[in-house]
Amino acid sequence: MSGDDWNRQELARFLRSRRGRVSPEQVGLPTGGHRRTKGLRREEVAVLAGLSPTWYTYLEQGRDIRPSTQVLDSLARVLGLTEDERRYMHTLAHGQVANPQPLEPELAAGEVMRGLVELMRGHEFPVYATNIYCDMLAWNPAATEWYDDWGAMPQEQRNFLRWVLLSPLARDRLPDWEEDTRDLVARWRSEVARWPGDERMQARIAEFAKASPAFTRFWREHDVQEHRALTRVINHPRLGARKLRIILLLSPDEPKVGAVIHYPMDA
Repeated sequence: MSGDDWNRQELARFLRSRRGRVSPEQVGLPTGGHRRTKGLRREEVAVLAGLSPTWYTYLEQGRDIRPSTQVLDSLARVLGLTEDERRYMHTLAHGQVANPQPLEPELAAGEVMRGLVELMRGHEFPVYATNIYCDMLAWNPAATEWYDDWGAMPQEQRNFLRWVLLSPLARDRLPDWEEDTRDLVARWRSEVARWPGDERMQARIAEFAKASPAFTRFWREHDVQEHRALTRVINHPRLGARKLRIILLLSPDEPKVGAVIHYPMDA
């Protein structure tokens, strides 16, 4: 059995199991009369989700059909799925999660990663939290030493990509400035694709394009790079040039925020 076949069969089994745990009264259906089916019937799920009963039956049979993200979210609503279950269903159907939602909506944006940065306050190399717009949300003292004094900047200018593109200090701190900047833009392009229709993201693209000819040039090249670990040479004002490895940590709790951690190559 191929991977795709297994995923379709697993999705079918998963839907059947979730359907069986939802009672008619939970979704406002009458409960009178004898019901041979535990939980909801297939046709009831289909009607509540706005689907053809035949099409939904095919889905539960593991046939080779491709449910859209909207259909999956509609099924998640009808079946009362948790966010983890909804993500699992999307992964089975499409190999990735669509429209990830914070698992802890009561948390302030960036709280988890801010806490991680604070925990690593004494780390001798940069650690900072940034969002999908490249805004600097939190940083340790080493990030100030190795890059710039983010706290001294107006809040609207505390943006890592903006700093790299526009600050004269960035070209001093990053001896491979052109290569590093092209890489940053390529990584950001892959992030932008994950949030289609985000007006703030589109406004940020327009802002960078207006302010930086280099950004416009790199953006038009359409290079794409995923957020894998990388190495970067940074000129520390006292220690000189050091090659650091950089990793990005992400949490399902905060899909729009990540923590960036630096450590020396010989660590």
